[in-house]
Amino acid sequence: MRRVVVIGTTGSGKSTLAERLAAQTGLRVIELDALFWGRDWQPVPLELFRHRVERETRGDGWIVVGNYGQVRDLVWPNADTVIWLDLPLPLVMWRLVRRTVQRAAAKTELWGTGNRESFRNAFLSRQSILLWALKTHRRNRERYANECMPLAKEKRVVRLQNKREVDRFVTMH
Repeated sequence: MRRVVVIGTTGSGKSTLAERLAAQTGLRVIELDALFWGRDWQPVPLELFRHRVERETRGDGWIVVGNYGQVRDLVWPNADTVIWLDLPLPLVMWRLVRRTVQRAAAKTELWGTGNRESFRNAFLSRQSILLWALKTHRRNRERYANECMPLAKEKRVVRLQNKREVDRFVTMH
């Protein structure tokens, strides 16, 4: 396990899992959100995003965190392991609400971009990350099931469906 991709719906704990694995394995974490978002929540141009991802994933020893289809062709073929966090919606929403409230209250800057979560955007906006998680959870589960199955022939695919499985996986690596 030297080139790992961690996927899962918004709020499933991808970054947390990646950080825990990195602490155990010494692998470097690459947050796709950090490469994608510019100031004021503006996405960087696609060409720049792809260049950043390509640069960051050169060589060995990384954990890529994120679900961006725009760069899957750069990341997935080079990965030896795909970890799919397939957690139940109530757990995902609980974690996401807690994380969002903490970040908004602390005015935490995300990924060195100057971007911050706000209560207004989280709870009163059509771009709400909470609404996004509700709308995409089922669709992501179906999509990842279809996309991960064929990969199992050539890569290690790990589907983690509850906190106990996640904890067990981390302690084994």
